Order: sequence, then C-alpha cells, then structure tokens
Amino acid sequence: MSASFTSFAPGRVNLIGEHTDYTGGLVFPMALELGITMTGTLTEGVVTARSSNQSNDIHFELPVDPQSIDSWGRFIASAAMHAGTGRGFDVDIDSNLPAGGTGLSTSSALTCAALLALHGDGDRVELAKMARASEIAATGVEIGNMDQLSSLCGVDGSALLIDCHDFSINPVPVPEGLEILVIHSGQQREIADSEYATRRDACFAAEDIIGPLRLADLAAVETLTDPVMKKRVRHVVGDNHRVRAMAAAFEASDIPLAASILTEGHRSYADNFEASTPIVEEMIDHLVTQPGIHAARLTGGGFGGSIVAFAEPGSNPNVDTWWTASAPAQGAHITFY
Repeated sequence: MSASFTSFAPGRVNLIGEHTDYTGGLVFPMALELGITMTGTLTEGVVTARSSNQSNDIHFELPVDPQSIDSWGRFIASAAMHAGTGRGFDVDIDSNLPAGGTGLSTSSALTCAALLALHGDGDRVELAKMARASEIAATGVEIGNMDQLSSLCGVDGSALLIDCHDFSINPVPVPEGLEILVIHSGQQREIADSEYATRRDACFAAEDIIGPLRLADLAAVETLTDPVMKKRVRHVVGDNHRVRAMAAAFEASDIPLAASILTEGHRSYADNFEASTPIVEEMIDHLVTQPGIHAARLTGGGFGGSIVAFAEPGSNPNVDTWWTASAPAQGAHITFY
C-alpha cells in the first residue's frame, strides 16, 4: 500500500460545560484554527512518526500494545490498534497548538488526525467514539466525548451545542462583536496526574443516588447528604443549564449575558468543583481588569491549562504567557494524493 496524504485535526476550547460530557450532559465548545497536521504515506503494519515539537521519533510494528510505547507515541499506537486495519504510516507531524498541558485537547487532535488516515473518513460521530476509546486506552482515564466530537465536527464561525447523550450537534454562530481569547494560565497539567478521576467518580456515585445528572435539577442536588459530593454535582448540573443559557445568549447576540454566564461558570468550577488553582485565580483576576475583557474562566479538565475570555475585538490581555484570539473553525479533514 502506498498512498500519500495530509490530515489535519484541530484542538478545541470549551466555552461552558465542564465535566458534563462523561455523564451524557451538554457542552458548548468550538474547534480552533490551531491543530495538528500529519503529512506522509500509508504503510502496511509499520508506524514511523516524527514530530516538530517532540525530541523523540516513534517507530514500531503492528500489532502493538500501546502501553509499551513511550509518551506521545502511545496515542498513535492506540489509534492504530483501534483503527483495526493493520495499516501504519510514515509521517511528519506539525503542531501549532502549544505543547501538552494546555487544556486545548492536543491529544484528541493527534488521535483524530491519525484515525482519519489509518481508518479512513466516514461517519464523524462514529469516528469520534472510536477516538474516545483510543484515548482511554492510551491514558487509562475515562474521559468523555466532547473533545473528539469538537475536533471532528467543528463548524466555521460557530460554537457547537453538543448533547453527549444522543450525540446531537447544533452549531450556534458566535455573535458579531465578540472576540474569543485563549490564554495559557502558565500552569501545565496532565489529566492522568490531576484530580480529574476523583471528580468524575463523585459524579458517577451521585448518579447512583439521584439518577442521571443530565436530567437532574438543582433541587435534586440539594437532597444529597455528602457535602463534597453535593458541591461537585451542583457544578455539573448547573453547567448543563448554563450551556443552554449560553447558547441562547449567543443566538440573541446578547454579549453581556454571555459574559455573565462565563463568570458564573468559572465561580462554580472554582468553588463547587474546586478545579481551579491559585495561579489560575490570579490570572483571571488580572484579565478581568484589562480594557475590553468582558469575562474569563478556566476551560478544559481543570487544575491548570488554559483560560477562555470574552473580549471586544482587538483586545490585548497583557499577559506574559501564550495567548491567541481565535474564531471557531472547521473540523478535521484529510486529503489523499
């Protein structure tokens, strides 16, 4: 087999709806213009990969145990095994996403770009399910399906209202006059080393008591007797409601309302879910004092990573860390030659 290709999969930033996806709730992300590009040739049973922002190359034969492959190559090994075709590739990988620990789903972009080549394009929801299973096998962390759906199904100019129970995806245009900034907090985190799993387990335990969190209201949350569990679930149930409210604010082009929801979402994430850090709080306190910045919150799995801010066009957050202004972008794509 010899087919040359270029595949691209974007990262994502989530505007509202954190830790809601793995309980089948609602999320409101958008695909970024930034992502991972793979350029190379399909092979039979051998994977070779070189990355512009990694010091080590990857080389292995298929089949392979993904856990036997070090670092970033584990995601490619898992993608190859989940593709189930026996195909490999010889690729050069280029990424304009900042390297690991950003909360912008670099690992999902890598996985999706690889699966487009190794499995082929097709039903994007089914491909997203495969990508999720692949990432879980690579990391050992029971993540949700937001990141893969965002990367594969992004729409130019729109955030995505995603129901993670029935996998429905409704694009909602970003209002004119609203610029979305992504700012790294300066604190990297790795999901497997964070408190992600502890928070997830609390949500699953609560479902055994009050039923699916995607269907729960805040009155049901208040019946929980464990005070820590109650706080965690108060955030998740609240964010499900905030996703709908944010989508409605975008549809009405009500930027002040959208900004107030972003602020409320951060306070819940920090106070109820306790997913923020002193470094993140200091950064957000700084951002909201800057001219043109309407609101800001921690985005992604928490415990460091990136912050999303709503701003007037052309605003400068005046930070020393990496940042970018980004419009919602098209999802992943592949071209064979």
